[in-house]
Amino acid sequence: MKDAVSHVDSGKARVAAISIAASASMAAAKFIVGILIGSLALVSEALHSAVDVVATVITWMVVRVSDRPADDEHHYGHGKLESLSALGVIALLYVLAGGVLVESVSRLREAAPPPALSAIPFVVLLIDIAVNFWRARALHRAAHETHSQALAADALHFASDVLGSIAVIAGLVLTGLGFWWGDSAAAVAVAVMISVLGLRLARSTVETLLDRAPEGAAEKADAAIRSVAGVVDVERLRVRLVGATHFVDATVQVPRTYPIDRVHEIKRDAQAAVDISLAGADVTFTTVPVALSNESVRERIMVIARNSGLAIHHVTVHDIGGRLIVAIDLEVDGDMSLVAAHAIAHDLERSIRDEFGADVEVDTHIEPLEPELPFGIDAPADRVEQIAAALQRFAAETDMYDVHNVRVRNTEAGEIVNFHCRAAPSMSVLKVHDNVDHIERGVRRAFPTVKRVISHAEPPHG
Repeated sequence: MKDAVSHVDSGKARVAAISIAASASMAAAKFIVGILIGSLALVSEALHSAVDVVATVITWMVVRVSDRPADDEHHYGHGKLESLSALGVIALLYVLAGGVLVESVSRLREAAPPPALSAIPFVVLLIDIAVNFWRARALHRAAHETHSQALAADALHFASDVLGSIAVIAGLVLTGLGFWWGDSAAAVAVAVMISVLGLRLARSTVETLLDRAPEGAAEKADAAIRSVAGVVDVERLRVRLVGATHFVDATVQVPRTYPIDRVHEIKRDAQAAVDISLAGADVTFTTVPVALSNESVRERIMVIARNSGLAIHHVTVHDIGGRLIVAIDLEVDGDMSLVAAHAIAHDLERSIRDEFGADVEVDTHIEPLEPELPFGIDAPADRVEQIAAALQRFAAETDMYDVHNVRVRNTEAGEIVNFHCRAAPSMSVLKVHDNVDHIERGVRRAFPTVKRVISHAEPPHG
C-alpha cells in the first residue's frame, strides 16, 4: 500500500515540476514578443501564464505536503491544503482578469494604435497552444487519478491558456485585417474567459471545503457495504473527501446473533469493498445488532444469556401442547454458593419469560464452570499404551473404529486424554455423539484418575 501511495505522490510531483519549467519558458516568450509588438492581448496572456508559473510552484509544494498521513494534529490528513491552494490561485486569476479588463477598456476608449504584426507572435502562440494542450491533458489525467484539486486547478489554467492563445491569434488576425480594436477585444475575451473558468473551479473547491459529499460517492459506498454478506441494512452513511481520500462514516445493522469475530469480519469486508468502489477510502464502521424475523428460539435464548454475561449450553426447546418448554445448562463458578447461583438462574429464567411470555416453562441445570486446567506433562509411554488399549476395547462395543492419535497428559487436576477415531460417513452426528460418549464414560470408569476425555470423530480416509 505504501509503495502505491509513494508512486502516486511521485507522479503528482513530477507532473507539477514539468509544468513549472513549461509555464516559465512560455510566459517569458509571450511577454517579450508582446512588449516588442505592443500587443495588450499577448502581454495579458503572458501575465496569465506568469500567474500559472506561481500557481504551479504552489501546486508543486502543496502536493508534497497534502499526501502526508494523518497525525496527532490533523486526524483527516493534510488533503485540504490542496483546496486552499486552489482558492489562492483562483484569487490571483481574478486579480489578473480585472487588471486586463480595465486596461482593455481604457485602450478601446482611447483608440490606442494597433500592435505591429509579424510572423513571430503567431509562431510563439502556436507553440504555446501545443505545449499547453499537452500539459492540460497530462494534468487532467493526473488530477482524475489522484483526486487532486491542486492539479485540477493547474489543468484548468492550462486549458484556459489554450483558449486564451486562440483568442489572441484571433485578435491579431482582426488587427491585420484593419480592425484597430481587435487586439484589445482579444484581451477582453481572455479576461472574461479566465473569470468564467475560475468561477467553475471555485465552486467545486468551496464545496469540498464545506464537506459536500462527492457526487455519487455515497451511493457507491452504500452499494458496496450492502453487498457484504451479513449486512442487514445501512442506517446512516456520510461521505466527505479530503485530498484523494474518501472518509466514510457508516452505521450498519448486523444480526444480533453473530459473534464478535464474525462482526469484525463484516467490518473488514466492508472496508475492502468501499475501498475498491471509491478507489481509496477510510471507513468508520459502527454496527448495530438487530433481531431478525427468522431467529430460532434457541438463538434468542443464547442472545439473552450472552447479554447477561452468562455461559450456557445444551439448550433444549420443546413445544408441548402449544406450550414452550425450555431446558438449559448454566455454568457458574464452582465456589459460588447455591443461593447466589440460584439467584443468577432465577434472573435468567425471568429474562426468558419476558422474551417469550409468562407461561413458558424454564428449567435450569446449574453446574460448575469448567476451570482452566493447569499446565501438565506428557504421560509415560506405557501409560499411554494402557489407556489406548482401553479405548480400543470400548470402541469395539460401538460402531466406532480405528482409535488413533492417543495422547495422555498428567495435570494437578488429573489425567487428560485426547484421541481420534473413525465412523461410517453416513452415520449421523447424534449417533456419533452417543458412541463416543459411551467410550468416554468407559474410560473414566476404568481409570478414576482421568479428569477429562476429549474425542475427535472423523470419516474414513478418502
